[in-house]
Amino acid sequence: MGMRSTRLIAAITALAAAPAAALTVGPTLRPAAGAAQRTSGRVRAVAELVRADSPPAIGTALPDCPPTIWDADEIDIEAWQKQYREEGLPVCPIEIHATEAANAAGAAWFVERREELKATLEKHGTIWFRGFELMKDADGFRSFWESLDLDPCLDPLHTSGLRKFLSKDDALYEEVNKESLSKHYIGLHNESTFKKTAKAGAFVCFKPATGWGGEFFIADGEAIFRDLDPEVLREIMRRKVRISVSNLDFDLLDKLPPPQKEAAMRKLEQMVADGVAPKFDMDLEMLWGTDGRAMRLQAVQNAQSPVNRHPATGRPAWFCNLHNQARFLRERRPCGTPEVGMTDIYFGDLSLIPGEMLQHINEVSEKNIVTVPMQPGEVLLCDNYRVLHGRDIFDGDRLHAVSWFGDEKLQDDSAANKPGDLLNVVLNSAF
Repeated sequence: MGMRSTRLIAAITALAAAPAAALTVGPTLRPAAGAAQRTSGRVRAVAELVRADSPPAIGTALPDCPPTIWDADEIDIEAWQKQYREEGLPVCPIEIHATEAANAAGAAWFVERREELKATLEKHGTIWFRGFELMKDADGFRSFWESLDLDPCLDPLHTSGLRKFLSKDDALYEEVNKESLSKHYIGLHNESTFKKTAKAGAFVCFKPATGWGGEFFIADGEAIFRDLDPEVLREIMRRKVRISVSNLDFDLLDKLPPPQKEAAMRKLEQMVADGVAPKFDMDLEMLWGTDGRAMRLQAVQNAQSPVNRHPATGRPAWFCNLHNQARFLRERRPCGTPEVGMTDIYFGDLSLIPGEMLQHINEVSEKNIVTVPMQPGEVLLCDNYRVLHGRDIFDGDRLHAVSWFGDEKLQDDSAANKPGDLLNVVLNSAF
């Protein structure tokens, strides 16, 4: 995803980097089905712009995405579902609207309210900042998250080549804006793998789709956990899940005599394991015929729980990319993924998850989706352990971006344990 051609962009052309706002809070309502799509006549403002007042470059000092913190044992499903129903979960996202006075304060407004905003994020899971002038360009967006004392990190899939920097100097990745993927629906997911998970993400809109669609959407993982059938939850938590991330078909091997065929299969398996899997840094296992095609080699993640306790609050939430990665669901909605990149999800023993179970999880997930029609300068600050995100299909030109945050400070450029950027640069220069 996000494989657009050419250069890393130093900054987004600014309209005016003004400040931020006084606090108004209110619930976000999901637009009614069939609501008219918005259009935008804004011209795409992307340029290599070096400003004299730009902050220092931090791209080479970014620490790796932190390891996933797993805590999924002995969760009392019924007790937590009952507690969530009785509590009445807080609205997610919570809206914070800029006022003229707060916009006049600039980044200082966020500095003054840093602790208050951190508490708001922990309570609600996502904050939707609206009407702020500060975040309409890359420098202002960086000032926003620096004012909140957030620690930027690499994307969990940074080494794969599937994540393109919009501005490496500002730790800013481009979202999936590519025209060739505009009709590909991106389902709900946490930005995580079995090994790595960003603690939080800040999604910024520099320009909505010029034609229609492209809305960002989120769902509260606590709400999904609350609404799932407890028997479905118990079964899938007991059996865990495994995610297949790629398909490599070698049907020609079927024409070889059995001894040569077996040797070729083992050789290919080792070549992929040694040469490709490490780029994803996901502890992938190379398996033949998992989906019934004997000559298909799939890269499959470790078994993992679809539910996880939040590392700070201890509260369980749905923490699974099934809505986005289940082939059963992808084939029933707009999907532009080529076969080699078509994902799927299985039980931990690699047996198929029944369609009725996938349908139930899909229905509960979509019941809890909140569509967020972001405008230029608006930001969604999401707790990545609690809230899942996705993107609808669109037409036209679109420019959204994201920065990810962990728990380490910026590192010296020579830090030896940081993943490299070679594959990202090569793939995003070639495609």
